[in-house]
Amino acid sequence: MALFLIIPISLITLLISYNLYYTLRFKLPPGPRPWPIIGNLYDIKPLRFRCFAEWAQSYGPIISVWFGSILNVVVSNSELAKEVLKEHDQQLADRHRSRSAAKFSRDGKDLIWADYGAHYVKVRKVCTLELFSPKRIEALRPIREDEVTAMVESIFKDCTNPENFGKSLLVKKYIGNVAFNNTTRLAFGKRFMNSEGVMDEQGIEFRAITANGLKLGASLAMAEHIPWLRWMFPLEEEAFAKHGARRDKLTREIMEEHTQARKESGGAKQHFVDALLTLQDKYDLSEDTIIGLLWDMVTAGMDTSAIVVEWGMAELIKNPRVQQKAQEELDKVIGFERIITENDFSSLPYLQCVAKETMRLHPPTPLMLPHKANANVKVGGYDIPKGANVHVNVWAVARDPAVWKDPLEFRPERFLEEDVDMKGHDFRLLPFGAGRRVCPGAQLGINLVTSMLGHLLHHFCWAIPEGMKPEEIDMSENPGLVTFMRTPIQAVASPRLPSHLYKRVPADI
Repeated sequence: MALFLIIPISLITLLISYNLYYTLRFKLPPGPRPWPIIGNLYDIKPLRFRCFAEWAQSYGPIISVWFGSILNVVVSNSELAKEVLKEHDQQLADRHRSRSAAKFSRDGKDLIWADYGAHYVKVRKVCTLELFSPKRIEALRPIREDEVTAMVESIFKDCTNPENFGKSLLVKKYIGNVAFNNTTRLAFGKRFMNSEGVMDEQGIEFRAITANGLKLGASLAMAEHIPWLRWMFPLEEEAFAKHGARRDKLTREIMEEHTQARKESGGAKQHFVDALLTLQDKYDLSEDTIIGLLWDMVTAGMDTSAIVVEWGMAELIKNPRVQQKAQEELDKVIGFERIITENDFSSLPYLQCVAKETMRLHPPTPLMLPHKANANVKVGGYDIPKGANVHVNVWAVARDPAVWKDPLEFRPERFLEEDVDMKGHDFRLLPFGAGRRVCPGAQLGINLVTSMLGHLLHHFCWAIPEGMKPEEIDMSENPGLVTFMRTPIQAVASPRLPSHLYKRVPADI
């Protein structure tokens, strides 16, 4: 009996001593008082970015939050974001990997979950110079325009169907198909879905693998934060092994298809899978790294662009003045006899501002993936001990009334009045991060979001369902790493252009 009491008492004493050591040795940022063992876990609300922003109002723009026994520091203004992502970038460039992230990434053999070091620098170079170079982004433009025009054609068919007259459409369905098809075509060179929305066998398997990955990752939440209790929540080694084997099998099948196609044609295509296979020897890329990079593209690109566009459409439907102004610009520049292309973006400054304002108010990843300190460092006058995680609350930074006038108002004009970079150079607006870990595919994401919004606005007028008021649109977020709308937007679409402009422009590259 005494033994059963000694073990938990010893563990609690050890934990209290550990926290006391931290408190006495380091000047940690202020924050809510942690409970023994669990830290602040039970105090954190489901929408973490909003919860941390509320705490920042009480404790200041840099706070300590304990996830179990793991220290997490959250910064919520642009000055501190600059310290984290620029001034101390190298010391804070490692990545915290949960057990599931470690399994999925083969202990950081990819880009997203790799620690900063020789491997990260190498794969980052591959992404910057090869996969996301301006030349390749332009070469892949026909795929993006194909998928966006396929979306337009699908909406047109549905909203002009006599049975649907006056009925609202679920916007998420259409933009989700664009994001899915565009991502799989860029990464794998495969359109798993036909024009009727029916998936082939590989597409069904791809969907199953992504769904299973989410399920496995979510199964470990509590145990991840209390390392010395992990023995009570063992990793399902067999389940992760099966998942990894299933993912690798599908990826290798696709890689082999591309290898055979290159042998037959004598040339490589622009898709990422072809690019990585042809660059494998040049950059000494292992098969694990190639597979990891391909699935990074899926993870980073599948949902984020669709999330931004859905939020943008919700704001445009809620703010008809902005919708009308964007359409007037499109009508003036593009007219009614052709459709918008990416080459038109430079002549459509207000449309670009609409996309930028959407990303300001609704960043798809409101809390950056945590950076991990590889050395003791000071931020905002406080100590960040080695091993602590640091989060930048991008959502809070972009709504800071100290740097944004009327920050809660959807007003794209603010970016006509002052040009603000959103690719990591201006720390007031960080939808793609900044510094060593800035998203290498930022321009690709901007192009797709702008194209989708441009086509949706040029081809259709959008209104809320009859009997509904703009203020009744649910603008709350769904909890999670990325911020889907809690209630997907429903809207009535009315065509604006001649019927011959609603045809898909297919591209096979």
